[in-house]
Amino acid sequence: MSVDGEAVRVRSEADEPGWEVDPDDDWGVAVIATVGRQLKLRREAVGMRAAEFGTAVGYGEDLVYKVESGKRIPRPEYLDRADEVLGAGGLLAAMKDDVAKVRYPKKVRALAELEAKAVEIGVYETSNIHGLLQTPEYARALLECWQPAYTPQDLERRVAARMSRRSIFERSPAPALGFVLEEATLRRKVGGTMVRRQQFERLLEVGRLNNVTLQLMPMDSGPHAGMSGRIELLKFGDGTAVGRSDGAFNSRPVEDLKQLRILELRYGTIRAQALPPGESLALIEQLLGEK
Repeated sequence: MSVDGEAVRVRSEADEPGWEVDPDDDWGVAVIATVGRQLKLRREAVGMRAAEFGTAVGYGEDLVYKVESGKRIPRPEYLDRADEVLGAGGLLAAMKDDVAKVRYPKKVRALAELEAKAVEIGVYETSNIHGLLQTPEYARALLECWQPAYTPQDLERRVAARMSRRSIFERSPAPALGFVLEEATLRRKVGGTMVRRQQFERLLEVGRLNNVTLQLMPMDSGPHAGMSGRIELLKFGDGTAVGRSDGAFNSRPVEDLKQLRILELRYGTIRAQALPPGESLALIEQLLGEK
């Protein structure tokens, strides 16, 4: 199929896994319904039929109707193309940020918002490589083993959501990021050889950033302050903070200063007991060489 002499590949529903709207996400449903109405009103205002518009933007007529009825989340390029075809002057394209957030589960969205505001993040991870450090392939392999199993669509939504959080590394000014990973998280065979190789390369890349401190807790270490589970601390520009630990306060997020001091004490002790950053990167390079 072609438009103005250019070949256009029309997307069908089979091309669009993971772009359904979560019916339990009230905010997301409202956003996509509003975007859909705007798209339909602008299409009708210029006198285009759904099939004609679908051809112009590279989508099948069925998907056009589902986007306009608020049942499907439009891709960023869909909104860009629609803005151009309908002469919206950037108004439709400007909706991309809110639309992108709808695709991600509510809990992930809330976490991403906290991370986006944090000026300092400290993490100790025991069971797997932390989400901010994961490659898409590693995240997918990790999520594929969860039970009950995710549907293919939900799996892709969760991978995309996790990858969206990596924008924290592009922020300016850059936040201070500290990660302590148990060595076992790197030795666990998540995915195949190439998946693990790419993941180690990603760790080395991130670990060499000026605003990142990456440390490993060696497997031959003795008992340490992190034996009770993972810890995450986020500090904000206004002096407030929030923290969570698997082994404290029923695993609930805490903001109380006394409780935060306990988590900070544990996290600080863990960092002191872990390998220094240079030795940690050297160990990752060693593991990469074994692949």
